[in-house]
Amino acid sequence: MTFRFLLSFSLLLLAMTAKAEKFDFTKPMAAYDDAAGYGFDVVDAPVLNGRKAQAKPFYFSVKVPDGNYRVTVTLGSKRHAAETSVRAESRRMMVEKCVTRKGQTEMFSFVVHKRTPDIDGSKKVRIKPGEVGSMTWDDKLTLEFNGAAPAVQSVVIEPDTAAVTLFLCGNSTVVDQGREPWASWGQMFPRWFDTNVCVANYGESGLTASSFMAQNRLDKVLAMMKKGDYVFCEFGHNDEKEKGPGTGAWYHYTVALKKFVDRVREKGGNIIFCTPTQRRFFEKDGTLRNTHGEFPDAMRAVAQREQVPLIDLNAETKTLFETMGPEGSKHLLVHYPLGSFPWQNKVFADNTHFNPFGAYEVSKLVVMGLKRISSPLVSFLRADWQDFSPSHPDDWQTFYWPQSPLYDGRKPDGN
Repeated sequence: MTFRFLLSFSLLLLAMTAKAEKFDFTKPMAAYDDAAGYGFDVVDAPVLNGRKAQAKPFYFSVKVPDGNYRVTVTLGSKRHAAETSVRAESRRMMVEKCVTRKGQTEMFSFVVHKRTPDIDGSKKVRIKPGEVGSMTWDDKLTLEFNGAAPAVQSVVIEPDTAAVTLFLCGNSTVVDQGREPWASWGQMFPRWFDTNVCVANYGESGLTASSFMAQNRLDKVLAMMKKGDYVFCEFGHNDEKEKGPGTGAWYHYTVALKKFVDRVREKGGNIIFCTPTQRRFFEKDGTLRNTHGEFPDAMRAVAQREQVPLIDLNAETKTLFETMGPEGSKHLLVHYPLGSFPWQNKVFADNTHFNPFGAYEVSKLVVMGLKRISSPLVSFLRADWQDFSPSHPDDWQTFYWPQSPLYDGRKPDGN
């Protein structure tokens, strides 16, 4: 037996034999300590179970091996009314909004994917300097409790080897953006699925289909993937900027997409293509300018040739942008005048990267795309899912997203 096989088998055995861990938030708990392997993290520890509700978000981390974990949270307080949202790792939306009266509790379960750069002990993902130490690639599973008055009674974490995993491969429009005011559809996507599904977002800002593979990210996906899992592939924004021999929509890009198809299917996985989301560039007549050239058509061609199900985000986001118009569509993106945030030191006018509302809307387009291709994944949608049309977007003024305490005014890599 090879070392790689033995290590993989040992990790699987560990996940199968590990017991559920329960953490009681009604009792005093210390800040995270690596030796203990759990505790409050990231920001100052909260004041829990006081007679007055706490308005500040807080984080809780547990050290666990790579894998999927079913998390069950009991929200609410015996002493005061509460309003709690729950996010996992780098701002993945898990519980959108839970409102509880004094003495009332609500229980929610969801599955979280946790990973490190290590690949079966044989090699590592070549993460970027900005990813080092992030919640995306560390050795902890981290939960963020946010909202007007977040309150938690308990958290239970247990290994989950049954959930179907949806691995997301893409760029800055897909990645779990770790800091405000940036967001991507991939981190909103988990909101819509029950505990039969785990969303594992491997996207990263600035990547092309080729550089994603060159940095061993697809190798990590395949090492974590089991037969029957899914790989979603959305590239194009950065691929179209590659220069040199062989670049362009019909060579490097299509060759890379074909490699994705072959490698995922060889491992027994299912692959789904997503054409690149639009940029906000309007013509004088109010229609959206195509900034992606032939790249969406190239992906469509590979999908047709290789019989890959395709979600046409390029077409759907065109409708979404045009419906909201040149001014209204700014509310989908990181477009904010000076003074919008206390830490802001410049005007934000980004026509590519989504804010939380825009990411939320695009995540709904992906779900609707799954319904159009008759994916079996739609049977795992949560009971509160409601069908969505880009011609009738939600009201950005009523969208609920309490700000995380982590922020960064720098634009993500890529455009």
